[in-house]
Amino acid sequence: MPNLAPIDHNPPTYERGIGLYLHVPFCQTKCPYCDFNTYAGIEDQISGYVHSLKNELQGWGKLLSRPPVLTIFLGGGTPSYLPTSDLEDIQKTIRGSFDVAEDTEITMECNPGDVTVDKATSWLESGVNRISMGVQSFDDELLSLLGRRHTAAEAKQAFAALREAGFQNQSVDLIYGLPYQSPEQWSHTLDEAIALKPEHISLYGLQIEKGTPLDVDVAAGKYPIPDDDLAADMYEAAQSRLDATGFTQYEISNWSKPNMESRHNLIYWLNEPYLGVGPGAHSWLAGQRFANLKSPRRYVMVVGEDYEIDGSNPVANMSMPSGPVEQIDETTPAIDVAETMMMGMRLNKGVTHERFIKRFGAKVDVVFPKEVERLLKLELIEINDNALLLSERGRLLGNEVFAEFIGDDEN
Repeated sequence: MPNLAPIDHNPPTYERGIGLYLHVPFCQTKCPYCDFNTYAGIEDQISGYVHSLKNELQGWGKLLSRPPVLTIFLGGGTPSYLPTSDLEDIQKTIRGSFDVAEDTEITMECNPGDVTVDKATSWLESGVNRISMGVQSFDDELLSLLGRRHTAAEAKQAFAALREAGFQNQSVDLIYGLPYQSPEQWSHTLDEAIALKPEHISLYGLQIEKGTPLDVDVAAGKYPIPDDDLAADMYEAAQSRLDATGFTQYEISNWSKPNMESRHNLIYWLNEPYLGVGPGAHSWLAGQRFANLKSPRRYVMVVGEDYEIDGSNPVANMSMPSGPVEQIDETTPAIDVAETMMMGMRLNKGVTHERFIKRFGAKVDVVFPKEVERLLKLELIEINDNALLLSERGRLLGNEVFAEFIGDDEN
């Protein structure tokens, strides 16, 4: 439990800049392992969704007086599934509602099956300058198991098409620890990803999320329970392989070429302000975390023709949410310091003393003396002149380390 006595709480304010996240809930098909707020077969709602999303963007821009937007991220779901004309309209609305600099990082997630040179050119012309592509594997059997609608060959073709269109900042997502996945298959997938020469690679261990079709299949014995030891071996093999081929790990699950880190995701990991719009989107703004209602249909009903954000919005009035905002959680100093530790320690550079002192008025070991002492003895963390960070062993046991910084003190 943190020692709050020395805390001089000074969280960053949205006036200095925010990350902007747009949630696109549409998918052509939904993968059996996915528990995100996404839906297949509701294409009839796209038009109403885009209109409502533009309304919400304009409302927030007005309420917040056009704050600087440092990064923009279109996630989902499958943003690349939207018509290109809709994506262009959304980008115009963002620029008309917020202060967007010329060098703002604008990322869009895409499915390989959606990519053509013409579409990619339209995305680039609309302002998108970074692509995060959900490849997941370069093994067709494993792609089928995952319910993906592309093949390994199509993923390579999509990457090449994006390059041809002019994208110079591409990230590839891969998943390890899959049922029946062998170390050799994982090594092959890594080799294929590296051969594409992306600027960024994200690696995620498969999580069996409760209630998903994959969870049901594993429980029924159709697929084996994931082997945590094998997954750890795959992770360590990936570390060695990527480090040897010019990539630098900067976060537990992310590697990049020099200066090509995901600036948007760094906002999350540094616990900086961000605004989420769209159904189910989450925000951290003005001392509160809040989330929009999840249903796309309800979202369109609430943020429809007559919608205008007003003073009862959570930023202006903490107790009366309006519009699509459905849940609000006020962030106390105790919560903020715990979340700053949990997210910041995911970074290779850890939680820097400079940033922590600026935000909380004291060093980490002053606010968490017992926790730091215990984790040092277990050799799960390290402290140097610049930061407190995970040790190599701590990277494999990250969740156990993060749990040390979660207390029950809400004061």
